[in-house]
Amino acid sequence: MKYGFIGCGNMGGALALALSKTTKDILLSDIDPEKARNLAEKLGVKSGTNNEVVKNCERIFFGVKPQVMADMISGIKADLKDKNTVIITMAAGIKTESIEKEIGIKLPIIRIMPNTPVTVESGMILYCTNGLVEDSTAESFVNDMQFAGMLDEIDETLMDAGCSLSGCGPAFMYMFALSLAKGAEKCGIPKEKAIKYAAQTMLGSAQMLLKSETDPETLIKNVCSPGGSTIEGVKSLESSNIYEMGEEAVKAAYKRNIELGKN
Repeated sequence: MKYGFIGCGNMGGALALALSKTTKDILLSDIDPEKARNLAEKLGVKSGTNNEVVKNCERIFFGVKPQVMADMISGIKADLKDKNTVIITMAAGIKTESIEKEIGIKLPIIRIMPNTPVTVESGMILYCTNGLVEDSTAESFVNDMQFAGMLDEIDETLMDAGCSLSGCGPAFMYMFALSLAKGAEKCGIPKEKAIKYAAQTMLGSAQMLLKSETDPETLIKNVCSPGGSTIEGVKSLESSNIYEMGEEAVKAAYKRNIELGKN
């Protein structure tokens, strides 16, 4: 089979869902076999054991938590010998060289750092390879994952920094949306409507930022009319040091990513 998943929890399951919209040539496995069976039935794919995934799949997602990665690999590495399986790892803080050492043989490895919006086809997935992945394989993988959102290749040395924005960023975005909604509530808008308005406004603004060739500073100016209401809100945000707050949030997340990578 083309793809296998060892571990189909929240993120693994979300990626399997996105991938299943491109291909049904997927085999799922999980420490909880019932979870794998239920998800496989939902997606119209197959389920099996870890070793069946290794023996039958060309590309394998390692969807287990970092702290159990070594134990999981020890149970399958004998079956990886004499194969050119492509490993796709999403474990935070574990570099491709660490996966290579655990496996004990050289295999092509794609390291990805997805974020939670992959569940709604709007994820940001950073990826890198260990140099053994052929260009055609990487291109095929990116195409197969198109329903997960946007994929972008980045040097592995920048993965922790990139993840501090894209991986942690959804929480930051939700916090800002919540703050806007609370402001609207205090102006009389019902809570549910306020959250909806904030979310849709963030979505539309993000689309403009992605699809236009205009920088954020210019887009801000385009919304602000001299003496209008927007400029007053912008002044309030600037006085609250919003830019510094965003910078510090990403830097704090990055510092922790570095610490986790050393453990």
